[in-house]
Amino acid sequence: MDEPNRLAWLTDMPHARRLPILNRLQPAEQQELRYYWELWARDEQLPPDSDWSVWLICAGRGFGKTRAGAELVRCIARQHPDARIALIGASLAEPRAVMVEGESGLLAVSPHFRRPVFEPWLRRIVWPNGAQAFLYSAAEP
Repeated sequence: MDEPNRLAWLTDMPHARRLPILNRLQPAEQQELRYYWELWARDEQLPPDSDWSVWLICAGRGFGKTRAGAELVRCIARQHPDARIALIGASLAEPRAVMVEGESGLLAVSPHFRRPVFEPWLRRIVWPNGAQAFLYSAAEP
């Protein structure tokens, strides 16, 4: 089975059956698949299949809200080179510390060969394909 078919086979598999298979892989194999979020995410961390304009994740600490959001932003940036994305926090420090530089932030979840460049002085993240995300404070009008 070639690689795209193996990935499709794994992603189509229910999460409960998929995780034990992924956990049995060698560390190098897991590292290869590390950035393929659809394999590791729980179903409730993936965006709805339906047509939607607002997706709310109402969950507690440790659910993976930041990671789910970072992966969604990464997916949008990858698919839409003309994307302009707003990352908004209560203060400017929050989106930078959590959404961009945090352990589940955009820089951490991006593969090195497709990692965006963070330009803090411009409050901007730029992906290699031209997509951009801007940091805003909720206090700004």
